[in-house]
Amino acid sequence: MNYIGIDLGTSAVKLLLVDGEGKILRSVSRGYPLSFPQPGWSEQDPADWWNACLDGMKELLAGTDASLAAGIGVGGQMHGLVALDENDAVIRPAILWNDGRTAEETEWLNTAVGKRKLSDLTANIAFAGFTAPKLLWMKKHEPENFRRIAKIMLPKDYINYRLTGVHSCDYSDASGMLLLDVKNRRWSAEMMEICGVTNDQMPRLFESYEVIGCVKPEIASALGLSGSVRVVAGAGDNAAAAVGTGTVGDGACNISLGTSGTVFISSARFGVDPSNGLHAFAHADGAYHLMGCMLSAASCNKWLCEEILKTKDYAAEQAGITDDRLGANNVFFLPYLMGERSPINDTNARGTFIGTTMATSRTALVQAVLEGVAFAIRDSFEVAKSLGIRIERSKICGGGAKSPLWRRIMANVLNLPLDLPQTEEGPGYGGAMLAMVGCGAFDSVQQAAGELVHVTRTVYPEPELAERYEAAYRHFQKIYPAVKDLFRELQQTRG
Repeated sequence: MNYIGIDLGTSAVKLLLVDGEGKILRSVSRGYPLSFPQPGWSEQDPADWWNACLDGMKELLAGTDASLAAGIGVGGQMHGLVALDENDAVIRPAILWNDGRTAEETEWLNTAVGKRKLSDLTANIAFAGFTAPKLLWMKKHEPENFRRIAKIMLPKDYINYRLTGVHSCDYSDASGMLLLDVKNRRWSAEMMEICGVTNDQMPRLFESYEVIGCVKPEIASALGLSGSVRVVAGAGDNAAAAVGTGTVGDGACNISLGTSGTVFISSARFGVDPSNGLHAFAHADGAYHLMGCMLSAASCNKWLCEEILKTKDYAAEQAGITDDRLGANNVFFLPYLMGERSPINDTNARGTFIGTTMATSRTALVQAVLEGVAFAIRDSFEVAKSLGIRIERSKICGGGAKSPLWRRIMANVLNLPLDLPQTEEGPGYGGAMLAMVGCGAFDSVQQAAGELVHVTRTVYPEPELAERYEAAYRHFQKIYPAVKDLFRELQQTRG
């Protein structure tokens, strides 16, 4: 049998056709527009997602025996608010994860309601990207639309609804709404009351690998599918990607060096970082995870090379970073080009070079950026260590991980072996694996990961180099606290 994995991203959807042994048979991508109606706003029309998925599945299955498809799993962009009326029509464009309009609502939640109470209720504090602040914004600024809400959904759940007619949400994606009691895996009655919504407006909750229903007959007919294709609840993109890299079970870890960066730590037990520097979410494997999210990772290197140095030849820029330079750079970089989430949660923070002199070369700047991202990733690891979590190795994926130099820097900054998974198709592959579990091909997500995810190579830390980077990291740790107040003053001065 075959399985369809869908990765509903911010700029495009990617669809995979995967066989029962985990081999990717075909892949298809479809883009769709982003709308920025006001500065800092970010919206999309859910109809564009659905049309792209439907068109993409037609191409994905063309020339194949579509009747062999047994299940579908979707991983998708998190936090976005999709509001449906009583007829299941979309009320307004979806407000996305990277939308910044909710600063006032986020501040109110964290101060008036209070971070401690939010953490007690949901295991997390409010961030501008989360769904609950979006509901408060809609309640205040679009009261007529707010009163029309019959169902509140997340982006990938809208695709599942169009496929099955079922209003569903999985625990991993729901964790990022600030409406879920993560520990007890249920909607928080108190948070719903704070946001002015009811349980009837919320979708039914499922584990990521649970079947929510079958593809509707008219959709199955249009695609040539059998009438028994199962659709599982799926997962938020980070949890789905973790499944796709085998980051399941207690103590497993994955680092993603994409446009943004994440540290994903799987845990069998529920736990909350008292500082709320790391998100505490449910995992797609049925347990929990901690996640650190930095807003600018590989995008820092892209910014320096393309916008400042005016080149797209990243390899050439890294060629001059020889062994003797590693761990010995006198220039440091704070990678906060868009502010920062984990673990400092400071929207005022900005990218900063420190230590430059007349002798500083462009090579030193490139190296500082690569190292700065690695140091910032380590900040999240330090929080995990403070909670007593032992991480003995990690997977690494994403565009930045394609650089052998950056992988080496990362392994030595963290002083951990880093494994590269053979298949790096992120949420789409994880979605297909969840569908396999839902269809009974595997008994658990852990079993699927154990049989389907393979490591191609491992980068090991080098004791002398790791020691040099340990000393460098101690310097890096002192920079942000020294300039934190200045960042805030500069933002206030600029209005």
